[in-house]
Amino acid sequence: MIDPVEELKKHTSSGSIPMPTVVPGSTPVYQEASATGNRALWAVFVIMLLSSLAFYVMAFRVPVQKRLFHILTAFITTFATLSYYAMAIGDGVGTNKIMIKHTQKHFPDTYDTVYREVYWARYVDWSVTTPLLLLDLCFLAGLNGASILIAIVADVIMILTGLFAAFTIDESPKWGWYAMACIAYIVVIYQVALNGRQTAKAKDNKTAAFFAAIGGFTLFLWTCYPIIWGIADGSRNISVDGEIIAYAVLDILAKPVFGFWLLFTHDNFSSSASIEGFWAHGLGKEGTLRIGDDDEGA
Repeated sequence: MIDPVEELKKHTSSGSIPMPTVVPGSTPVYQEASATGNRALWAVFVIMLLSSLAFYVMAFRVPVQKRLFHILTAFITTFATLSYYAMAIGDGVGTNKIMIKHTQKHFPDTYDTVYREVYWARYVDWSVTTPLLLLDLCFLAGLNGASILIAIVADVIMILTGLFAAFTIDESPKWGWYAMACIAYIVVIYQVALNGRQTAKAKDNKTAAFFAAIGGFTLFLWTCYPIIWGIADGSRNISVDGEIIAYAVLDILAKPVFGFWLLFTHDNFSSSASIEGFWAHGLGKEGTLRIGDDDEGA
């Protein structure tokens, strides 16, 4: 009777079949945030909270007709405050199980299992705050409603496909979602950078120059987000702590810094936007419900 183990040893010693010394996939890998990452989340929560309070104070210091940008900007940091609080206390985080396949020439395929924390609250935040941020830019440029709608829908698609990619188990479909997100982002760039800039040029030179500066600043930061995603959730080349800190820096620049820059600069414009009608005065007499009035001709 032939002993299969002895036969395998003979082939191995002759060099015809490689014998792995370590079997891949034997021990799962857990990638989680440490105390450093958690402290960063709490720090950003405080920054977002204080910024929100400052924006609301700034809003009440101007007439209601001129509060559009103040309200939108305050909402951005308010939702970010909620998101960072959820992530800091551990309510806005899940775990993604990732299977990494190792193909062997003479042996069955093996798999590594990686469990990585995914902060889904961050995607909820982005799905609300980035459309509000786009509204700030689009209203500043004076974009038409159709272009604004296209930009916002493309932005939401970009965020949702990023969320789907973060929780995808297999590697190949993950990058498919990532590619869809990048295509959606190109649509956002087209609407804001090209259409928005052309529309802003039709306004006064001061507004056009300001839009070019703050719009370029915002798109540069937004371009950094998919890069961070690619080396963090995508390829897992940086730790969860590194991911948290990288996104924290981008979020602070893209929300509080953006907001203070926008409001301080726009408030100094002599021709700052003033909205009357329903925004400032409500429905008034037209469109209100009338109870107890007799019908005409009764």
